[in-house]
Amino acid sequence: MSAHSRMYIVPTDRWYIERSVWLIAGCVLVAATALAALVHPLWVLAIVASGADSIMVSLTGFCIVGNLLARLGFSPALARKDWAPGRLYLIQTDRWYLERRIYLVVGFNLIVASTLSLLHSPWWLLFTGFVGGAMVWFAATGFCIMANGLYWLGAEPRLAPGGAPQRADEMPRDGRAAT
Repeated sequence: MSAHSRMYIVPTDRWYIERSVWLIAGCVLVAATALAALVHPLWVLAIVASGADSIMVSLTGFCIVGNLLARLGFSPALARKDWAPGRLYLIQTDRWYLERRIYLVVGFNLIVASTLSLLHSPWWLLFTGFVGGAMVWFAATGFCIMANGLYWLGAEPRLAPGGAPQRADEMPRDGRAAT
């Protein structure tokens, strides 16, 4: 892993499955955070469920919402190479690329902050709300603070601006850009 100096922004030219998942998850997190803060603290369980799902996506490649979006006709950007419409949608898990690490770190942070909001202080909900807002921002603009932090530390992304691979070893033999 070598450090990067430029900014990392995911493609925003179309609504692919993963980008749509970030938008939906962000909206769920913002709503669940508001409900936990204003209605009842046990709404934090919706945040925990979102965090657990994010960790599951990073470890197994299986995404519940992603599969629903695939059934609705959305196309993926990080699906396994053998994926085809009508088949089970799974993200690539052949290596720990940047976007997969995002799922893991987000899930871990959500579970820790949610637990702390119940056991220590409801002020921890500010963090879960921030994460939800950041996910909506990420889906809308392609920019994510955490993704750039991981990128600057040297994590290699699968999604590159314009769909072109970031590294030469990810270029298929026929010379076309991989998605």
